[in-house]
Amino acid sequence: MTEASRISAPTLLREPRPFSEPRTAIVHYWLLNMRGGERVVERLLNLFPQADLFCHVLDEARMSEKIRSARITTTFVNRLPFAKRLYQYYLPLMPAALEELDLRGYDLVISSESGPAKGVIAAPGSTHLCYCHSPMRYLWDHYHSYKREANPLARMAMPMLYHRLRQWDVSSSARVDAFAANSTFIRKRIRRVWRREAEVIHPPVDVDKFEPASAPEPYYLWVGQMVPYKRPDLVVDAFTELKLPLLMVGAGGMAKRLRAKAGPNITFTERMDFATLRQTYARAKAFIITAEEDFGIAPVESMAAGRPVIGYRSGGVLDSVVDGVTGLFFDRQEVGDLVDAVERFERSGRHFSPLEAVRRARLFAPEEFDRRMLAFVRSYIE
Repeated sequence: MTEASRISAPTLLREPRPFSEPRTAIVHYWLLNMRGGERVVERLLNLFPQADLFCHVLDEARMSEKIRSARITTTFVNRLPFAKRLYQYYLPLMPAALEELDLRGYDLVISSESGPAKGVIAAPGSTHLCYCHSPMRYLWDHYHSYKREANPLARMAMPMLYHRLRQWDVSSSARVDAFAANSTFIRKRIRRVWRREAEVIHPPVDVDKFEPASAPEPYYLWVGQMVPYKRPDLVVDAFTELKLPLLMVGAGGMAKRLRAKAGPNITFTERMDFATLRQTYARAKAFIITAEEDFGIAPVESMAAGRPVIGYRSGGVLDSVVDGVTGLFFDRQEVGDLVDAVERFERSGRHFSPLEAVRRARLFAPEEFDRRMLAFVRSYIE
């Protein structure tokens, strides 16, 4: 679809369809990279192939063919200077931008929430369901971390701006008829922040793209952005002490400092193509996750490749990894706890079954997401 065919809000009124085939609008925060949230949008487009798609900012070149083929409407934020690069600076304008979207004529609105998306104004008589990856982290759980990392000017502005955004975030949650959360962890966060209940529907993971290797190699694997909340420093410090082989895949602001202090047993790779990554998963001794993730797709990918997970006992990993069966946990984000967990794995790792790991990963296949999401939607529109 050409750029000229894109539509900017406000949009024209659409002709309604019979409610048995609801005219559907899918609202996502921004479409700039193909990550977990965008994979959910792809599956929603599979379930509702005639749906129209709305977002704040669009980089069409980075989107999959499935998303590019949809009819996409952007808010006015997309027309602001350097929006694809500076979109986060336009966060205070996004509530108003969402409320300018004209959703009359849609029977069903599905918002995909992690950045501002749920604050649209749905038509009277329509149903608004929200699939929540997380309430906005930078407003709530991670606010002080983001503030500490911000530049001085942004740091000065954040207290007042974010206070108002929190008020809007809570009030706009009342516009949603029902929530689905991507993990039990996020269901609890929704309850705490918005005082709403949510049904847990785990996100889709392409587990069929992975398969076990004949035998693992001696290295451990960590994959992710090298940013503070992912805690890459924890795994570097622990494995420098352990002197066991570790491969770290990822880039980010902490990478240079981590390379400088890492022991010679640690190898860094900024990026891998998918074919190489899937083989790397399958050949690793175990996958390490040190972050508190909302859900965490990488641990499921590791299990799909037949490898166990050593993870911090918090967040979405509690939904995916079975302690003592497909992995093991450590209780605190401290070097000693991770060292102890790896040493325990060194003593017992041979008892973990690749077959059990693959079987567990299958519970998060895209078809399972489709089944549960359709059931969730039908419970509110039929």
